[in-house]
Amino acid sequence: MKLASYLYNNRKSYGIVTPAGVIDLGTRLGARYPDLKALLAGNALPQAEALCHLTPDVSPADVIWLPVIEHPEKILCVGMNYAEKRREFEQTDPAPTLFVRFPDSQTGHETAVIKPGPSSQFDYEGELAVIIGKGGQDIAAATALSHVAGYSCYMDGSARDWQHSWFTAGKNWQCTGAFGPYLTTTDEVPDPHVLSIRTWLNGSMVQEDNTASMIHKVAELIEYISTFTCLHAGDVIITGSPGGVGKKRNPPLFMKDGDCIEVEIERIGHLRNQIVEMPLSGNRAISAIAHATAC
Repeated sequence: MKLASYLYNNRKSYGIVTPAGVIDLGTRLGARYPDLKALLAGNALPQAEALCHLTPDVSPADVIWLPVIEHPEKILCVGMNYAEKRREFEQTDPAPTLFVRFPDSQTGHETAVIKPGPSSQFDYEGELAVIIGKGGQDIAAATALSHVAGYSCYMDGSARDWQHSWFTAGKNWQCTGAFGPYLTTTDEVPDPHVLSIRTWLNGSMVQEDNTASMIHKVAELIEYISTFTCLHAGDVIITGSPGGVGKKRNPPLFMKDGDCIEVEIERIGHLRNQIVEMPLSGNRAISAIAHATAC
């Protein structure tokens, strides 16, 4: 099952994405579960699945895609988690590298990713996102995957020239992280470590790897993170990017206004966004262009 969050007729909703269209769950389950995060918290995926047979209500062409989980309580990001990426950045620390994103740094499929005006090094990173379905703390790796609701694609846009002693400033400009198109439930992805992952910039493949190359696997990451913080339904773990990022190319390759960036993960989905430059005047311009149509 594939579940998406979106705007339809200026109303926020969520639904089941099928080849024939979107079955709107907001009109059917919204009184009890107002958004996808609430559906997960209510352990209500079976209620959604029971509606999969219905005729779709909405054409995908008529929606504005939102981040799969628009307001996660936590967005925890893993850096340097692929062997090639670790070699590129000469990373040797054996522990997972973690940083956080804020919810307003996200945008949805086929919407504008905003290039920060003050940055001249806006880089791409295609990643597998893990969406927690059942919360907990001190979760053992042996049972960790049972806490996962599903997976999605993420483009973790990075202002490299704002990453100084740590990643926070380079990762949290508004609408720089694309999340979507949808959550693909775990019954469709029994093993998250056999998936091809690719990133394209303007039609040219710039990253290609397999999730088998992750240094720290999904279950291990959940165990590690839940040791120091309690995970909740709707929390998102972004599991790291393969090598091939623009910062380490010769010459460097960074995203600019008008570029098309795409992330595809086998069985999960295909995320596509257009890069739009944020004027130097600041964030006031973001609301006017955040829903621009992607390439």
